[in-house]
Amino acid sequence: MTMHHYPASIRTLIRNFARLPGIGEKSAERLALHLLTAPESEARELARGIGELRQKIRLCTQCFSLSDADLCRLCSDPTRDATILCVVEAPADMVAVEKSGAFTGLYHILQGLLSPMDGIGPDDIRIAELMTRVAKNGAREVIIATGTSMEGEATAAYLAERLAGCGVCVTRIASGVPVGGDLKYVDQVTLKKAMDARHAI
Repeated sequence: MTMHHYPASIRTLIRNFARLPGIGEKSAERLALHLLTAPESEARELARGIGELRQKIRLCTQCFSLSDADLCRLCSDPTRDATILCVVEAPADMVAVEKSGAFTGLYHILQGLLSPMDGIGPDDIRIAELMTRVAKNGAREVIIATGTSMEGEATAAYLAERLAGCGVCVTRIASGVPVGGDLKYVDQVTLKKAMDARHAI
């Protein structure tokens, strides 16, 4: 796309929008032109929100999720079951579990997965903090909810081994055929996991 017909300030805004994930040049152009014609209050609110995002958002000191206070909303909620921890890779994974409504405990966000090929070892993610948290807070169950990629499985196995002597029940989320899934379209690894995790009905 040639943008030379736009003034420099608009070209700069389009380039900045195009750097965002999932935003191509056409979408970036539409966004920039929308802000140009939108009420000034809307543009100022967007700018203020971006500024506050960088200034106020930090990691929760307990679970390492995104927060605007020392403790995130979930860690400071007295109705959550603090004896059950769900370990996930990133804040987006925590949000996905929360949306399911199936979990009422607390989370621990690793902020990554073990990946020796990329030079990411146990000291590079929040494993030490998990071990300290389990020892201090008397957790009775740790649910490992990392993905089923090679790195996710390796991280789950490593955590299970590390937690084995801590007197805590260690579980792994089930994986298999998605609800509404057609078997002929399910990949072999997923189908094998579904067969291995079969249960009586």
